[in-house]
Amino acid sequence: MRCVTAPGDTVVTVGAGASTLVTELLHADLDVTAVDIAEAALDTLVDSIDRAEHFIASGRLRLVVADVRQLHLDTPVDVWHDRAVFHFLVDPADRSTYAERAADAVRLGGHLVIATFGPDGPESCSGLPVQRHDAASIADAFGPSFELVESFDAQHTTPWGSHQQFVHSLLRRV
Repeated sequence: MRCVTAPGDTVVTVGAGASTLVTELLHADLDVTAVDIAEAALDTLVDSIDRAEHFIASGRLRLVVADVRQLHLDTPVDVWHDRAVFHFLVDPADRSTYAERAADAVRLGGHLVIATFGPDGPESCSGLPVQRHDAASIADAFGPSFELVESFDAQHTTPWGSHQQFVHSLLRRV
């Protein structure tokens, strides 16, 4: 998938957890808002980032403990990133609310980058049911506020060696 950011852009990553992505985004000169429903996950994230206090103090890293369905950002972002949150929303009303929050957050011309379990992916994860998606269902879930730019399937190998199908999609805010 193509790069849709430039130095100084703002990125919100939902379900940030303890991912190394936030560190990579900060080192790419991006401003990051890391969102997670679990404060402990954000604490672990901060502990993993070299000079985290510097990034927080400078405003380049913001930490938000929130349910993404209730997320309201003060200023629009250039990119909304989600790897593996959306597929946990099995209720259509929750998916609709999520799509509204993303549309409210992303500036016109900005992007939504999302990865979900694909049609052949698992039916549950961590003991929770999931909603599997393909490119068409992602485009449907986020239209008309976003248009699908591209999508591809990939196999994710878990730490215990099993494989899970993911669908990665890039959408643009219209």
